[in-house]
Amino acid sequence: MRARHFGLAITALATGGFAIGTTEFVTMGLLPQISRGVDVSIPTGGHAISAYALGVVVGAPFLALVGARLPRRALLVWLMLAFAIGNAASALAPSYGSLVAARFAAGLPHGAYFGVASLVAVSMAPQARKGRAVALVMLGLSVANVVGVPAATVLGQELDWRAAYWAVSCLGLVTLGLVLWFVPSAPGDPDARGRRELGAFRLPQVWLTLVAGAVGFGGMFAVYSYIAPVVTDVAGLSERAVPAFLLSFGLGMVAGTFAAGAMADCSVFRSLLIGGAGLAATMLLFWVTAPHAWAALPVAFLITFAGSVLVVNLQLRLMDVAGDAQTLGAAMNHASLNVANALGAWLGGLVIAAGWGLRAPALVGLVLSLGGVAVLLVSARLHLARR
Repeated sequence: MRARHFGLAITALATGGFAIGTTEFVTMGLLPQISRGVDVSIPTGGHAISAYALGVVVGAPFLALVGARLPRRALLVWLMLAFAIGNAASALAPSYGSLVAARFAAGLPHGAYFGVASLVAVSMAPQARKGRAVALVMLGLSVANVVGVPAATVLGQELDWRAAYWAVSCLGLVTLGLVLWFVPSAPGDPDARGRRELGAFRLPQVWLTLVAGAVGFGGMFAVYSYIAPVVTDVAGLSERAVPAFLLSFGLGMVAGTFAAGAMADCSVFRSLLIGGAGLAATMLLFWVTAPHAWAALPVAFLITFAGSVLVVNLQLRLMDVAGDAQTLGAAMNHASLNVANALGAWLGGLVIAAGWGLRAPALVGLVLSLGGVAVLLVSARLHLARR
């Protein structure tokens, strides 16, 4: 498939990633304000993060199955419209219960959007640069953590946390227009059938890749979900320091995504192992440096650098091992990653509520990251056994 302007088409797709990345991570930066606004504790407020993640998990397979035969540009437009509506509902939520429901709804289009956008990007790219094409789409998610999340966090701190969700809703509508303008019309898969797509779930390598993402990437979210109270209560810094840590996370994502594209074009599986092992090492380092004010700032960069290498290569791995079920395989990566989001936030909240302290989620993250590496090693052994 050819685009008149490849760069502008990729930018349009990445803008959707920017909007999604902003809404996914800004809740973490504004967790104290959101919790106060709906009158719940911080661990309870963290369930809004989990609700969004569970929306992704439910929405990714369902929308991928429903939309596999639809024209891909039209599907992207409808997904962005649903995304904008879900974030507007989050901004209007009058209570904790309605906020959790709205965050669930906002998460529904997330996985399907990234899956379809990745397929469109690959279809426009030369064979030797398909890894870089997917990385460029994911770059929107990374740039969101450099620009979108810190800016939305400041907006929420200075005005009201609801303003952050209104801003994201507007970004969704901007993406909708850019996709219509720059992304070429692309047919869906006319041979797609529910039974064929669901056949991906009969493949052991698909399940091993999904579990590796759900467990291994959960380590990052165990730390990221509670970064605001760690900065203020453990490191002893003011609330105004939180955007600086979010910026460090974001810069790590951008650098890691750029590196992941080049690494993937050399070896996807080796890149997965490097990303998983690096994430485990940075979890331990964060636990050590968290009480020492700004010492944890560069560690935040390293955490998301390793995590981004893992994310991009998980996407490519799933697209490879899913066989003919391309739409479902591409979308399920983000379902897996948001199981990681929910798992990390939930386990992090549990250890905090149990009185183990705000640093304890880093140790949870260490265990989860090592678990992801172990699953990847099982995948490698299975692959070698069948050669």
